[in-house]
Amino acid sequence: MNKMSLSAISVAVMLSLSGCASTASQTNTSATQQAEQTAAPALPFVNIDYQTFTLDNGLTVVVHTDRKAPIVAVNVWYDVGAKNEQVGKTGFAHLFEHLMFNGTENYDDEYFGPFERAGATEQNGTTNSDRTNYFQNVPTPALDMALWMESDRMGHLLGAITQDKLDEQRGVVQNEKRQGEAQPYGTMWNNVWKYTFPQGHPYSWSVIGSMEDLNAASLDDVHQWFKDYYGPNNAVLVLAGDIDVETAKKKANKYFGDIKPGKPVAKLEKWIAKRDEQSRMVIKDRVPASRIVKVWNTAEKGTTDGEYLNLLSDVLAGGKNSRLYQRLVYDEQLASNVFSFNYLRTLAGQLIIGVDALDKSNIEKIEAIIDEEIANIIAQGPTTDELNRIKFSNAAEWVKQVEGVGGFGGKSDVLASGAVYHNDPGYYKRAFEITSNATTSDVQGAAERWLSSGDFVLTVHPFAELSANEQGVDRSTGVPGAGDVPSLDLPEVNTFTLSNGLEVVLSQRSDTPVINMRLDISAGTASDDNNKPGVANFTANMLDEGAGELSALALAEELEKLGASIDTSASLDKTSLSMSAMAINWQQSLALFSEVLQNPSFNDSDIERVRTLILQQIKQEKARPMSNALRVLPPLLYGASHPYGKPLTGTGNEESVAAISRDDMLAYTEKWMRPDLARLVVVGDIDQAQLKQSLEQALASWQAPQQAAPSLDIPTVDNAEQARVFVLDKPDSPQSLIISGLLGPDANDTDAQQEVTLDMMNTIIGGSFTSRMNMNLREDKGWSYGARTILMDTDAQSTFFVFAPVQTDKTKESMQEILKELNGYIGEQPATQEELDKVVANKIAKLPGRYEKKRSLLNALADAYDNGRDVSYLEKYPQLVQQPDTQAIAKQAQSLIKPKQLTWVIVGDVAKIKEQIESLNLGEVTYLD
Repeated sequence: MNKMSLSAISVAVMLSLSGCASTASQTNTSATQQAEQTAAPALPFVNIDYQTFTLDNGLTVVVHTDRKAPIVAVNVWYDVGAKNEQVGKTGFAHLFEHLMFNGTENYDDEYFGPFERAGATEQNGTTNSDRTNYFQNVPTPALDMALWMESDRMGHLLGAITQDKLDEQRGVVQNEKRQGEAQPYGTMWNNVWKYTFPQGHPYSWSVIGSMEDLNAASLDDVHQWFKDYYGPNNAVLVLAGDIDVETAKKKANKYFGDIKPGKPVAKLEKWIAKRDEQSRMVIKDRVPASRIVKVWNTAEKGTTDGEYLNLLSDVLAGGKNSRLYQRLVYDEQLASNVFSFNYLRTLAGQLIIGVDALDKSNIEKIEAIIDEEIANIIAQGPTTDELNRIKFSNAAEWVKQVEGVGGFGGKSDVLASGAVYHNDPGYYKRAFEITSNATTSDVQGAAERWLSSGDFVLTVHPFAELSANEQGVDRSTGVPGAGDVPSLDLPEVNTFTLSNGLEVVLSQRSDTPVINMRLDISAGTASDDNNKPGVANFTANMLDEGAGELSALALAEELEKLGASIDTSASLDKTSLSMSAMAINWQQSLALFSEVLQNPSFNDSDIERVRTLILQQIKQEKARPMSNALRVLPPLLYGASHPYGKPLTGTGNEESVAAISRDDMLAYTEKWMRPDLARLVVVGDIDQAQLKQSLEQALASWQAPQQAAPSLDIPTVDNAEQARVFVLDKPDSPQSLIISGLLGPDANDTDAQQEVTLDMMNTIIGGSFTSRMNMNLREDKGWSYGARTILMDTDAQSTFFVFAPVQTDKTKESMQEILKELNGYIGEQPATQEELDKVVANKIAKLPGRYEKKRSLLNALADAYDNGRDVSYLEKYPQLVQQPDTQAIAKQAQSLIKPKQLTWVIVGDVAKIKEQIESLNLGEVTYLD
């Protein structure tokens, strides 16, 4: 698992150790450290220039100028989180975050509205233990709007908060809590926080809080929270992107300068609660596999030991080549998944290791191996090669992450976190200094100081599926005897064709020294034989499990050293191989990509190991409501024999996966993975001449066979004549997942204009936060954390989905509301001009920042070409969006949406929802195993 803090993924310049040695032994240690440092490769790094100033009311403003796109990231962090709550009033920081999106005294409406019209992207609000933040990227002309909105809720919120709004958002948050806890292992973390910290410690409760405390939150609490923590003197505003400091000063003063400062906030700075003795806990839950989690309370954020433990976390379980993943998944094959993260917070840190066992009986042995590897680290430390590989891999990932000015982990996020957590926007440099100069003995020492004792061990076992007999004992006979009871400015795009026939699309972007590429092959899970679904997915999973002369672990190690990553996947219509590489290591990275493409090993031992993992994944899918529904729905819509009638997850089923052989994989690659069925899209720091030369060399031996390229016939089918309901039982679930589907138009019969019009039609009914479906079930009713509609992007006949996880006691009413919205949309309440104008404005306004990141542009180009378009589709998109009128939207809605022909799949507690569903009389109700 990726680590959960900025400093955990920051990696950077380092404090000089000169002057620290005053004894002979220390001098020797320093020499050893210098030798290790000399052997390490130079780490990639991006300097984020910034300037700061403070308004008279105490608001800190940080400014970073980046002109590559006409957008500005607006990021506001408040120095308040769940740690500022009290026992009996937990969950309040997060509840208040929701209320910040419900209007102000001067704009008493949904907060997202102006931003959608302006084309904002990366917009969100989040709460953790230590802070609450609100952020969005806006086109430069919309900056005044964004600052007006942010300052209005900072200075003019209280008068707009009503009891109705509090009750509404309380319901939304409680549904968010239900949704999270309904997932496998969803309640595990509550036990971790409760039993690793003493009672009353600010980290001893979850951020989302308890149901009882949420119910107890009052309007007076809301007002007091705002007065205590939401003053400008307790906040940081970061503006990053198309802006300079002088403009920022004028606008910050204009919009925020008249907001009165709040009272001083007392700050608890450190409470590690280091543990000396081990404690253990065993729980049972409705999970697909046993899991063991070990937790140590450790150094807090901003410390050298905290940064060293980030490295240690990756040594132990940071990827395929980590010690625990290698031993438990590859060598011993005792586990399906291993994760570790160093959870750094301001009062204390926690190093957390988790393992999902393939079998319950493996737990004891798994724990012994974890303890053994930690003991080895404490005794000997990591190897220099391990440390250097992790440093470079993390540094490369950080460079890619900060390409964007906003969003999670973007430049504004980095600067804001430094300012709030460390009173230093440039703290990322300090973190980089510490980790880049860290030696094996540094990491060893941190492990010894923090992991020698005091771990909390939590084991989660599957709860057995229990049931009652249909008929019980005759109790009339009395008591028996005793017995046993059991804006759009696209970079230039060029195309060319290699000598082997492979089409290549290149967009040169040199703002960061990174090259991203994606190879799409025109065959995916739809090409699987109906008698053996899962071959495409299994094959894609095996491509990077060893290639050429490199084993899976050796390949992963080489990629880490180069700061590169290769991802392989199979979707419905495509098999994709993607690579992200540092420009300086392009040739070596491309050589590895070529090996993965042309010479996958398909070793028998790796096949069996991955087979076990896929079978475990299928179990996980069946345990999760959404993925289980998406396994069931496609064959109900298309028919089980249709190419699209397989589980949408692509994993196949247990029987087919058990039968897939190496020969099946070789046959798949020989039949489908050929250059005349592929296209390569490249975006990054490389010119056409260099790219073509390197590709010709690396892919020279990849040639199309003599026989003609195969094709897949995907017929168009009709919807069911009348509605049907299928129910999957999930006992004791606090929520019901409602998902319904209809068959849509064939992509082969859909031109670019119709494609865009359909997308706009979908956006209005359920494709955005402010869509009709979400505003009804989430905002108006408070029954769901989120309701959406999706129109799938396919090569042939598409699917239209409606989905909503809702509280169990509102299953029937939610289904009625879904039908009401759909019927209204195609009947007496078609799309309005106001709704259409909002969607048009949003889609056009967000274009300037849409392709800010290389990966975003890469995927947009690849998808356009895959859909039979080219770069001109992206260029003409603004005109296409402005073309439809409300009649065109209504026509597409009426053509697609057929409420009386919906196929419904409901996942929930049948004992509680059976009567609700059947009383609707929608059609035949079938209960599935």
